[in-house]
Amino acid sequence: MSKVVPINEEYYFKEGLIVSSTDLKGIITYANRIFCDISGYSKEELVRSNHNIIRHPDMPRVAFKELWDTISVGRDWEGAVKNLRKDGRYYWVYTFITPIKNGNDIVGYSATRRPAKRDEIDKAIIQYSDLLGKELSESYTVKL
Repeated sequence: MSKVVPINEEYYFKEGLIVSSTDLKGIITYANRIFCDISGYSKEELVRSNHNIIRHPDMPRVAFKELWDTISVGRDWEGAVKNLRKDGRYYWVYTFITPIKNGNDIVGYSATRRPAKRDEIDKAIIQYSDLLGKELSESYTVKL
């Protein structure tokens, strides 16, 4: 699959819940119809792809490091995320990720996303642009 080139155009959605599941490495194992519709990808394109297929380059790597550090020890994570559609447009979601467990073992992750509210987006833009600036100035060395 070729790399998507971001364009500075927001894709708005007002309702619906995006639901997906991944394995321990972030490979998508389930994507609901709304996820497909909003991301612009078919279910066949999403399932078996890494969830970072929708990662927008405006999202700092350190934000995802914190997310993975949280869920990999069995805790829930939530926050606003800017995602990239297949057509290059972006969309904001408020995400809730929880580990899927079999007994005490984490076997995957489930994410539910709703449209982010304007105040959540505004707060995230400030936070992420600061982190991205630090990343770009090599204040953070994070490899994901």
